[in-house]
Amino acid sequence: MCGIVGHVGATAPGLLPAMLGLLKHRGPDDSGIRVEGDVGLGMTRLAIIDLVTGRQPMSDAGGRYWIVFNGEIYNFRQLRAELMTAGRRFRTRSDTEVILHAYAVHGEACVERLAGMFAFAIWDDAERRLFLARDRLGKKPLYYWHRDRLFLFASEPKALLCHPAVARSVDWSALHHYLAFGYTPVTRSIFDSIRKLPPAHTATVVEGRLTQRRYWQPPAGAPSPGTRAGREESAAAVRAGLREAVRLRLESDVPLGVFLSGGIDSSAVVASMREVTSGRIATFSVGFGRAAPTYDELPYARLVARRFATDHHEEILEPDVRAILPDIVRAFDEPFGDSSAIPTFVVAQATARHVKVALSGIGGDETFGGYPRYLGLRVAALHDKLPRWLRHASRSLAGRLPDSASSRNWADWARRFTAEPDATPGDRYIGWTRFFGDAQLATLATPALAAHLGPAVDEHQQSAFASGRPGDPVDGAFRVDLAAYLPDDLLAMADRMSMAHSLEVRAPFCDHRIIEESLRLSSSAKMPGGRLKGLLKAAFAGVLPREVLAHRKHGFMIPLGDWLRRDLRPTLDDLLAPDCVRARGLFDADAVEALKQEHLSGARTHADRLWTLMMLELWAREYLDERGRWTLR
Repeated sequence: MCGIVGHVGATAPGLLPAMLGLLKHRGPDDSGIRVEGDVGLGMTRLAIIDLVTGRQPMSDAGGRYWIVFNGEIYNFRQLRAELMTAGRRFRTRSDTEVILHAYAVHGEACVERLAGMFAFAIWDDAERRLFLARDRLGKKPLYYWHRDRLFLFASEPKALLCHPAVARSVDWSALHHYLAFGYTPVTRSIFDSIRKLPPAHTATVVEGRLTQRRYWQPPAGAPSPGTRAGREESAAAVRAGLREAVRLRLESDVPLGVFLSGGIDSSAVVASMREVTSGRIATFSVGFGRAAPTYDELPYARLVARRFATDHHEEILEPDVRAILPDIVRAFDEPFGDSSAIPTFVVAQATARHVKVALSGIGGDETFGGYPRYLGLRVAALHDKLPRWLRHASRSLAGRLPDSASSRNWADWARRFTAEPDATPGDRYIGWTRFFGDAQLATLATPALAAHLGPAVDEHQQSAFASGRPGDPVDGAFRVDLAAYLPDDLLAMADRMSMAHSLEVRAPFCDHRIIEESLRLSSSAKMPGGRLKGLLKAAFAGVLPREVLAHRKHGFMIPLGDWLRRDLRPTLDDLLAPDCVRARGLFDADAVEALKQEHLSGARTHADRLWTLMMLELWAREYLDERGRWTLR
């Protein structure tokens, strides 16, 4: 696991050391730089595999190809054997050298043979060509900046900002997407000159020209088994597939552990891990204790830890999180509105005290149908059959329901469900995933900001939904989350929060082969009888504790609504003070104040919306105000 940087084109001699200095948290064990003419590659390394001879930048024996690589290739032993049969000779035991030889033999098609998480760059000195690639799901990040004949790339935007030509001006489309969904979109960053290489894409730079190619697409669905025997076979296949994905992710020359939330996904990872190893398993959990019992899954995590005899560690998250918020913002370099970053940061910090690698259950919800909103689509199909006047009446009724402070706010769900009674399934589902809808933004944004907000903020999500199986809107929802929410929110969060503590996170559910097999099943096969994760639960029936299989989904949530009313009230008042909002010029101060007062009074829950605005303000103070106050006038 590493931080990687590089350039093609003339730069100042001190650029690469400065870039690497800002990425030291991604790899404190080693660093390396190679500069030849106007081409430079650099890396800072977290040593996981081949601790002695896996240094980078790495070259082939002839010195033609040079690579910097961030990630892990889980099938590297198999590929190494195949390449040796083809006559390639290896000097190290590292997966990095396997990529290098695979590129020498297969060219750009080498990525199609790689199973893992990766972002890498290979410089071909003979062809004067830079080749970059990112893994299929987007587990590892890769940002770039391109102007004329100068091309820069890095694992995080902060490194690119070292170059004086890289401006901190805002990408308004990315900001719009952030306000809508809480994260920036798949191809853009919050900085208008910095872009992301999308998941499942490669890029080449030759003579200053950049081209990109997509090398992997999620498969189209096929009819799923309908018989009992077929369902049992599917469950057995799921368990075998996850077991193999876990086995491959145990490859490490350093200690590793597991994030154990107490939900079925991470519990299934622990169960699978115990099937393939008799050695020590360290598990790590975060809880809230008696302060927020409806958010706490520690009792279930303890059941799993006892069942599989793990070395279990717990952290109780206290509401005083103000001190870590700047660290979280600096880890992302961009505004990030998912408050789950807080417990993720804390559990990564605790885990990193004991191990350098942790497995996680990320991806289980998107792959096997874990979100209640998937069931909402099925209910919506019945709701759509009601007379139009009754559908609109249900919206009025939902608006009168009182909010709840628990982790399951039924009133807020009801309002979201009935908000657009005439919407298409795609619009409805995507609307449920938004923090601010178009109508809310129209009220919130100042005229100056509104002039920058375009109409197609959800274009990527709409395209993903349309790629789903005809007649199965839940399949379309799966594809929305796999294309946008998983890579740009959950996986980005896992990468930044773990790397902030020099910890590598591996996600067995995000193995592309598991994803492919899952997408070949209909939504009813994954959620039989409308039971969330029914197939996954069937796969681990009799393996996991009954209580873990039976309890409702919590998610990695925090009691943010309560915290904003009490312990985080000073932070809320500071970041969204009316004078501050007016000075920034983005939002109508009265509209923001109305959101605050509704939330503080308990009349409505606006925790996620307020947090989105708070994190944007904190990001602006950290990244823009130091270069001159950022305002819209």
